[in-house]
Amino acid sequence: MESMNIPIISEFGETTSSYAGYCSSCGRIHVFSGTDCHPFASELMELLSSKRCIAPDSGSFSNRHTLSTDSLFGELRGKMFGVMECLATDGQTIRLKAFSGQFNRLWLVEGWAPPLFDVNAWTRLNTKSEPVIKKLGKDSMACSDDPIRKKRLLQERKVLSQDLMKELHGLYRLTSFRGQTASLSDLIPGNTGIPNGTGDCCAPKLLNFAATHNLLPIGISEFYWGRENKSGSRRHLHFYTPCTEKCGLILGFLLCGLEELYVRQRL
Repeated sequence: MESMNIPIISEFGETTSSYAGYCSSCGRIHVFSGTDCHPFASELMELLSSKRCIAPDSGSFSNRHTLSTDSLFGELRGKMFGVMECLATDGQTIRLKAFSGQFNRLWLVEGWAPPLFDVNAWTRLNTKSEPVIKKLGKDSMACSDDPIRKKRLLQERKVLSQDLMKELHGLYRLTSFRGQTASLSDLIPGNTGIPNGTGDCCAPKLLNFAATHNLLPIGISEFYWGRENKSGSRRHLHFYTPCTEKCGLILGFLLCGLEELYVRQRL
């Protein structure tokens, strides 16, 4: 595929990217209004378009296939990507990038911001619990003529699934710019529930990486790449701000302390 001239399309028409949220740790609302990173995002779009891969120097055929973006235009549909520009302590500009969730079942891809948890621990939990949960689902489908047993199996499956999610949420470690660390369970009251995928979006990955590597964010942009999602709320090449249902629950904590860093930077 030849390189294409990527249009810069904003779903909301902003010239800056505003990220905000309430921080339960300090009881304040924190706001990050950095310059947008559309030029950097456009470069990444050009790369995704021309290479059709998130790692152009991926080496072997199997790696190129795994890291190919072709699947984003198929049944799996597209994915959000994010870019961030930061200042290092020596004044050097650092560019970060992230994809939402997993990419073709991979949490870790070289050159991209990692998830907010230990991948090995996440894998161990899933490897232990998912086969049992799937088997309960299959067993329940096989006993449609026994409604009492079917109900019991489904209830057992529900309880195990909920327990697994609680354990997985406990693995997440979010770090603020104040240097505080908390899990999803710490930040979101248990009686309200934690939406699936919370902490897996681009903005949390980028902010957490910056906070844990002593980087000062100065701009951020997020865009959608691939076939539009089923609801039609995400479209190819469009820019979007963070979702309120998931990111809105944790952005305040992640941004905590960033204002003080800007003050020090100006001094």
